[in-house]
Amino acid sequence: QVQLVESGGGLVQAGGSLRLSCAASGSILSINDMGWYRQPPGKQRELVATITSGGDTNYADSVKDRFTISRDNAKNTVYLQMNSLKPEDTYVYYCNAYMRPYFGSWEYYWGQGTQVTVSI
Repeated sequence: QVQLVESGGGLVQAGGSLRLSCAASGSILSINDMGWYRQPPGKQRELVATITSGGDTNYADSVKDRFTISRDNAKNTVYLQMNSLKPEDTYVYYCNAYMRPYFGSWEYYWGQGTQVTVSI
């Protein structure tokens, strides 16, 4: 079984920081791109940041210069460092990874989601 497990969400005051982690586990042959998404109520899930296997990054304009995505390939883990948090960053954040199991084909996987709440 292949899965993504997220951690690090919680409650923080505006201007504070959180660090989200997402670890892939199971019989994984390879991991390509990884990323973080968030989902406004009643809307489609939207991109926050992505990172390629080579380390190239992409960010939504709303989080650029505040959030940093990184990965540790040896640990099959992707991180999202969230600084200068604003109340409008309050969402459930989801980890995503394009992976291939040893006994399967390439497909996208999603974490269970972790709540980030930013108070005034």
